Formats: sequence, structure tokens, C-alpha cells
Amino acid sequence: MILPILLFSLLYAQDPSEAPKKRPPRPPKPGVATPGVKREMSAIKPDAVFPVEGAPDWQVFTDDALWVTSSPKNAVYRLDIKTNQVAAIVTVGKKPCSGLAAGFGSIWVPNCGDKALSRIDIKTNRVIATLPFGPADSEGGIATSLDSVWMLTDKKGVLSRIDPVSGKAVAEIAVTPNSASCIYSDGAVWITTPEKNLLTKVDAKTNQVIATIEVGPGPRFLTAGTGSVWTLNQGDGSVSRIDAKTNKLLASIEAGIPGSGGEIAFGAGHVWATTFQIPITEIDPEKNAVVKQWVGPGGDSIRVGFGSVWLTNLREQTVWRFKIDQP
Repeated sequence: MILPILLFSLLYAQDPSEAPKKRPPRPPKPGVATPGVKREMSAIKPDAVFPVEGAPDWQVFTDDALWVTSSPKNAVYRLDIKTNQVAAIVTVGKKPCSGLAAGFGSIWVPNCGDKALSRIDIKTNRVIATLPFGPADSEGGIATSLDSVWMLTDKKGVLSRIDPVSGKAVAEIAVTPNSASCIYSDGAVWITTPEKNLLTKVDAKTNQVIATIEVGPGPRFLTAGTGSVWTLNQGDGSVSRIDAKTNKLLASIEAGIPGSGGEIAFGAGHVWATTFQIPITEIDPEKNAVVKQWVGPGGDSIRVGFGSVWLTNLREQTVWRFKIDQP
């Protein structure tokens, strides 16, 4: 009986600090305190629920579909807008991450696992090219303009401009180190730098940085609409509004959705943000204020189009489709 006694002694002589620790629960997000704004997610029912195995995340629209990544499955799902069915599942590179973009008859998919960029042909639902460009940050973005694909490819601060015909980088633009996400809008590429609370504007004709604007704390995701660029600030959960022509900060909108993850999108004339615990926050640009906010399960990726709000529910491995005009 010596061996069992010895094992018993060794097991109970371990330092308690070495025992596995449970992850602390997420601190609750405050949301907004404006009377009549908050609602419960349980009060609305989706018009469609799409199964997306793994972890449905990044989204992008084409003319008849919504495309959604699933990193654990190394796949992109094509959701048919008309039939509300999964139309195709396309295997891409390892661990698709950092956004999706549509352009040039293709879906462009950054992959964190193999540091590559997959190109899916929209007509055939097949990968037709794998390019040697990896995203600088797993929580970032990718954009297309009239003639190029744009992506931050190095934490040192490199914005790569990729020719969709040759598949090669035609420019590498120096930007602030540790920049994360980018969008294209009206002749400019806009870039967030969370660590510096900065929004950077790059002229798409000259490849030159033409403005840097200080915004709210920890800006990461961004969108464009109504002549403005909007950043979701993870530091305090606010949304910053910047005039796209004057490059001036127009408003800082309290949304009460701080913390990692989340996303922001423009559609149906409004700005929409999402994060865990508060899946939908709707902002009216005319008021520069949150007008509706839904609390409950779901969230982390959002798009608005085809008369609907499209929301991921990562834990349930689904994408929800809701009517825009919810009470």
C-alpha cells in the first residue's frame, strides 16, 4: 500500500495556486440609461435561423447572399437571401479571421492560421487563389476599392494594396504600428489604431496618409455612412462620428458597450453595433444617439441589408435574420 499512499500525498501536497482556475464571468455591460431605449432579445423572433457550425463571425453581402466565416471549420458559409437556406460551404485556409470583403467577382478571406488570403469565386463557390498575405491582427478587417484589395499585413504598421489581377502588392503604405482594421469609402482607406485612439485616412489615389484623427478610447471596428466614418471604441463602449470630408470629430455617442470583440455596421440609414450581452444597438445619425438597444444572448457580428438585420449567435452556432422595423 506504499504506492497509493505516496500518490495520495503528492496529489494533496500541490500548491493550490497551481490548480486550474475558472475564467471569471464577463463583467456586465451597462448599455444606455435613456428611458424607453432598452429591450429584451427574447421580445423579437428571427425570420430565419441559419446553422453555421463552429463559430459564425465575419460577414459580407453580395447581390444575392450573405457570406459568413467559421474559423474552427476553416470555412465560409454562403447564405441565400431569397430561400433563407445555406447555399454552399467553402473550405478556405486555416482559421479565417479579420474580416471579409467582396469585390472583383470574389470573396476575400484573411486566414490567421496559415497567414494567407483566400479568394473565393462567387459563381463557382470555389477557392481560385491563395495569396501570401496574412492579417496583422486577428480582430481587424479587409476592404476593396474600385481597383484594389486593402489589408493591414504587419503589426509594424503596413497597409498593403493588392492588385486583384496579378495578386501582388502594388504598394505598402506605412501607417501607425499596431493598427487593426480598415474600410474603404469615397476615395479613402480609413484605419483604426486601438492603442493610440487614432483613426487614420489614406488617400487611395496617392497612397499617402492625409489625416490622423483622435477618437474615443480603443477604436477597432469602423463603418461609413451619411458622409461620416464611425468607430466602435472598445475602451469605453462609445461610438465616435467623424466627418469624412473635414476629418473632424463630430460626436461622441454613449452606447455603453465596452470590452473586446463586437462590430459596427451601417444600413437602412442607421448605425448598428453589436457585442456580447448587448447584441443590437441602433444609432440614429440625425440624433447622434442610441434609439434602441436589445439586451440578451447572441451578438459579436452584425450586418444590415435586404430589409433585415443579420446577427451572429456564436454560442448557438447560428446566424439570425431579423426585420429592421422592430418595435
